[in-house]
Amino acid sequence: MPLHRWAWTGALLLSLGGWLPVAHAQEVASAAMPPPKNTVDGGLLLASPAALQTGMSAGVGLGYFRAATASGWLAWGARASWSTATEYTLTDTVRNDDIRLRLCGVLQHIAGRGSFGLRLGVGATAVYENVTASQGSRAGLTGSALETAKWYLMPAADLEGVVFLRVWHAWGMSLAGGPTLHLLDGSARYGWTSQLGVLWQP
Repeated sequence: MPLHRWAWTGALLLSLGGWLPVAHAQEVASAAMPPPKNTVDGGLLLASPAALQTGMSAGVGLGYFRAATASGWLAWGARASWSTATEYTLTDTVRNDDIRLRLCGVLQHIAGRGSFGLRLGVGATAVYENVTASQGSRAGLTGSALETAKWYLMPAADLEGVVFLRVWHAWGMSLAGGPTLHLLDGSARYGWTSQLGVLWQP
């Protein structure tokens, strides 16, 4: 083997010899780290509208939860989000703003710098509905004949799969999604919710 190839091979082995203990030390340190006590996450929310029959509601969500056990497998917290969706018909334009408020319990498994588990949220969704008559202005409609608005409150529950991953120090990424249930006028409405965002675990 030429001399320069021996030199490259030796340099590569020395590099690996120096890097592997550092990588192993980082892995051991990560595994030895206690699970985070507090987690704050927020990001983009996409969900089925709470009251509209079709469409997709887009907005933002924010949550906090705190570990209830030393190993971190059980946690509790709260979440809030806002999203909006618009439905167009031949006669009306309907816009719904959904404000979702939940108290949450989390069952999770801590794995290195991340965790995954299930999150159950129970609470209510406040819906602000605005209905505007299509072409109403051209027809000369005014007041309630042109536009109406109302609030209503819907009991709700979510069951989501959640994944948290610390990327840099206390900062990382969060991903969640799963089915939702709303009760409207005594009937159940099923849908889905999802969120992708950033997290902070001080």
